[in-house]
Amino acid sequence: SMIHLTSGNFFQEAERSELPVLIDFYAAWCGPCKALAATFESLAEQYGARVKFCKVDVDAEPQLAGKFGIMSVPTLVLLKNGRVSQQLSGVRTAAELTGTFALS
Repeated sequence: SMIHLTSGNFFQEAERSELPVLIDFYAAWCGPCKALAATFESLAEQYGARVKFCKVDVDAEPQLAGKFGIMSVPTLVLLKNGRVSQQLSGVRTAAELTGTFALS
């Protein structure tokens, strides 16, 4: 189940998570974000027991986008123990994401 992060739940859901947290920063108007979303959701189904999959709408949550210096969408950020471990922008294949974020 995908968690939508807000400034209200971010500390509890992301910074305090025992699992690594993979965050999809997206915007509703962004075509490439829609393409990535399908891949992201399929990875969440496969690896959701090991990594917490979350989404941030940058228009609804500009402060969270600012916190991570998000300049373009889609951008994926992997947090481990509340700290940025990896970051990747643009539409990527499932294989690229699995490799970059060491999901498998």
